[in-house]
Amino acid sequence: MTAGYRAEAAPVRRPPAPVYRTEVVTDERAFAGLAPAWARLHARSPSATPFQSHAWLHSWWLSYGSPGGLRLILVRAHDAGGAGVSDGSGALGGSGGELVAAAPLMRVHRPLPALVPLGGPISDYADVLLDDEHGEAAVAALAEGLAQAARTALIDFREVRPGAAVERVYDRWTGPRRRVDDSVCLELPALPMDGLIDRLPSAKARQRFRAKLRKLQALGVERRVVPPGEAERTLGRMLELHRLQWEGRGVTPEHLRPRFRDHLVRSAGPMVLSGDAVVTEFRLDGEVVAVDLTLLSRRLAGGYLYGAHPRLRERRADVAVMLLDACAEHVRPGGPGTLSLLRGNEPYKHHWRPEPVVNRRLLLARRRTAPLLRAALYGAGLRRLGGELLRRRKERDGDRSS
Repeated sequence: MTAGYRAEAAPVRRPPAPVYRTEVVTDERAFAGLAPAWARLHARSPSATPFQSHAWLHSWWLSYGSPGGLRLILVRAHDAGGAGVSDGSGALGGSGGELVAAAPLMRVHRPLPALVPLGGPISDYADVLLDDEHGEAAVAALAEGLAQAARTALIDFREVRPGAAVERVYDRWTGPRRRVDDSVCLELPALPMDGLIDRLPSAKARQRFRAKLRKLQALGVERRVVPPGEAERTLGRMLELHRLQWEGRGVTPEHLRPRFRDHLVRSAGPMVLSGDAVVTEFRLDGEVVAVDLTLLSRRLAGGYLYGAHPRLRERRADVAVMLLDACAEHVRPGGPGTLSLLRGNEPYKHHWRPEPVVNRRLLLARRRTAPLLRAALYGAGLRRLGGELLRRRKERDGDRSS
């Protein structure tokens, strides 16, 4: 090398950072057309559950949505200088860009003006979708889009599981905000059935549950995972069995309504095809006597709903053990880390020593809507007080009857 000459490295040219633009979709047909892009984003959102899948949410909207209430807050990544700003009409034409964040919401007016997640009470978890590869820039864009869309309404996220993506939006929120407890979910480690039995506290309990499994085998109960093409028909059978098993007892009324049936049957095929759900049927003497719907995601698997013919109990088959055994079959190394029993604090679930995990309610307001936030907190406090008084009354009545 010539003396006094120093080589200089060529400058590294980095691609320009993407530009993030938000749009609000209010058109039902546009919602239907989002399915492919939504599915890609759902697959790139680590905390997403099947309750955030397009099949579940779009089907729910068709059954439960209110005309004019749809509010999908979308964030798209564009190349720097690229076109594609939404015209605000809610149409997809010309919007372009990769979908990197989405908040599936609807506008309600009672009990308070609010934006609430699609999915309603029949969904165990609410969340937004966030592509982790786009990091905090996508979070900031979604938070800004939510603030603009809310206007004079409160943003009210019920049933947020710890670790959900919407918690990142909450952390960035600059306006008034509050976090309060919501429903309790019971969760188990993702273990095969033998591992779940080994967790039981006593040898007697472990022996009892292994005997229940042997009983199912002795009865000749056979199970089969239903392919996507049969999912709709089989879920129709599940709802018939669900009605039978609760006949004369306190069934959840919504589970018997046509709109719930339409939603569940309509969403089943696409969810099974995408791996967000699995439908299992159980046969005894050649007859379908039970059907189970289990939902699957990257982090958890959970039994959502089942139907069982009363003759199973007449034959002294433990249906809860049968269903948990089937659900545990979908837990494999590298799969979901949690076996969720979902919402509900039923006594039979506690046999398995689950961990209670409290969902959160995230309330987000702007300065002008802070009074709505205070009103929501006041209402939540009254409901908690009423629930506590009811619980104490039941305990008192139980003591008197014992």
